[in-house]
Amino acid sequence: MPENSDRLTHLDDAGRAHIVDVSEKAVTVREAVAASCVRMQAATLDAIIGGETPKGDVLAVARIAGIQAAKKCSELIPLCHPLPLSSVKIDLVPDEDLPGVRIEATCKVTGQTGVEMEALTAASIAALTLYDMCKAMDRGMSIEQTQLVHKAGGASGEWRREDHD
Repeated sequence: MPENSDRLTHLDDAGRAHIVDVSEKAVTVREAVAASCVRMQAATLDAIIGGETPKGDVLAVARIAGIQAAKKCSELIPLCHPLPLSSVKIDLVPDEDLPGVRIEATCKVTGQTGVEMEALTAASIAALTLYDMCKAMDRGMSIEQTQLVHKAGGASGEWRREDHD
């Protein structure tokens, strides 16, 4: 069962899926941070860092893809509300220890529902875009550890993943 509820909010009394009515919820500033990483061969990471990939600036394209994904979340996930996002930030950090790229997506909104799904969608699509742009060089890449890292705002307040660095 969900942490803060005895029943699933996306199901009505008859068990049918529906979008949750948030009209009675308070308008608050809400923020969510999600992370993912793309593990790859060291040579692939070197090509990304050196700007030597066949499809161009991989990190710039993945950043734009993540931003677009956050804005389109409600079109991709059926029961998500369309949100007027006030900020979407995508950080892509090459990590030679993986080797790979660590992704962090931060979404903010002033509204009546949270932005966790927007942040998770942004991180996921940024990772998929990295894969797409480098797959000709390294089909063995893996997308790993896509997860919510932090959320703040709303009735449930703040939550932070304890095992995230």
